[in-house]
Amino acid sequence: MSAGTALIVGASRSLGLGLATAYAQRGWDVIGTVRGDRRTGLHDLAEASDGRVTVESLDMTEPEEIAALRERLAERTLDLLFVNAAITRGNIPVGEVPTEMFAEVMVTNALSPMRVVESFRSLVAPTGTIGVMSSRQGSLGLNTNGGHDVYRASKSALNQLMRSYAARYADATHTLLLICPGHVRTELGGPDAPLTIGQSVPGVVDTIDRHGGEPGLKFLNYQDQPVPW
Repeated sequence: MSAGTALIVGASRSLGLGLATAYAQRGWDVIGTVRGDRRTGLHDLAEASDGRVTVESLDMTEPEEIAALRERLAERTLDLLFVNAAITRGNIPVGEVPTEMFAEVMVTNALSPMRVVESFRSLVAPTGTIGVMSSRQGSLGLNTNGGHDVYRASKSALNQLMRSYAARYADATHTLLLICPGHVRTELGGPDAPLTIGQSVPGVVDTIDRHGGEPGLKFLNYQDQPVPW
C-alpha cells in the first residue's frame, strides 16, 4: 500500500503506539486515539512528527464518544482503520468470573471494536483496509490448553462478529483483516513473552500492507500466515 491516512484506535502505548510509530515512519498521516486527557507516548510521537501524527480522545466503550469522533473526522478519508484496544482480567476459570468482569471484557474486546468498525466504515476509502487486533487465543482450533477463559472467549466473539460483518457487507471492496500479533511482551502478553514490540509490529504492518486492495476477510498472524478459526 502507498502512504495514506490511518486511524489507529488504542494507540497510547504498546502495540498501538508501535503501529502509529511505524506508519508515521513509512510516510503515513496517522490519527491515533487515547482514553481521556492523560499524556501518553502518542503525544510525544505527535509532537515530534511535524504534523504527521495527531491525537484524538476516545473511550470506545462509550457509544457517544464514538459518535463524537466520527463527527469530528467526517470530512476525512481513511485508507486504514485499525482497532487495537483490548483488556484482560487475568487467568480465572470461567466459573469463578464475576458477571461484571465478564461483561466488561466482552464489551471492550468484542462489542466496542465492532461499534467502531460500523461507525467509521463509510470513511474508509473503497479500496481501503479495516483491521482489528485479534489473537491466536481466539482460535477455537488452537485452543488445546485452555486458560484465560474470558479473554479467549472475547477474541473468539470478535472473530465471529467480524465474519458476520464481512457477510453483511459481502459486496463491499474493503480489505478486512483480523491480525494476531504473536505473543508479545506487553501488559497483556506478560514479561516472559518471546516477542518484543519491535519484533512484532513490522510484521503486522507488512502483513496489513501486503493485503491492501484485496476484498474479503482474512485471519492472519504477524508473519502473514493464516490462523485457524
